Amino acid sequence: MKCWSVVATVVLAAAPLFAQEGGMGPGHMGEMQGLMMPGMGPATMRMMLYAPPHLLARRDALGLTAEQVSRLTALRDGAKAAFDAAESEAQTHTKELDRAANAAQPDTAALRAHFEAAHAAMGRAHWLALAAAVQARSVLNDAQRQKLAVWADSMQAWMQQHRQMMQPSSHH
Repeated sequence: MKCWSVVATVVLAAAPLFAQEGGMGPGHMGEMQGLMMPGMGPATMRMMLYAPPHLLARRDALGLTAEQVSRLTALRDGAKAAFDAAESEAQTHTKELDRAANAAQPDTAALRAHFEAAHAAMGRAHWLALAAAVQARSVLNDAQRQKLAVWADSMQAWMQQHRQMMQPSSHH
């Protein structure tokens, strides 16, 4: 269970838009899987474009300086250990939740305890990712932030268009 891989399909489909902007191509899709998490709203998803791995993967397109690369690398590496620990804790409690649910005599108190612990650990993982993205955003200059805003707007427009195309038409 990777809790950061929910929107990978949408991002993969949007790759041509980003490639046109010089920001993302098919080679970066695996890395993008690590950006999005279940339950994210549009504002949070937009902020996750500033996740250190995403920015580092686009260092040339963004024109990152050596100092910016160093600071983003430190943010990425510092957040990774804490994120991995929270994700591991969530996985452990999810396995225990499954085990408790499949017991001959399920104990609802144990189910609830593991559900709440898994939920709290996932929340910590989400928070750590968001905090790293907010800190990474501050490493960029105005022009770099503007370039990411253009990419985010393109992705949001594509997603809106895709949602409209996928809805059954009520006009027959």
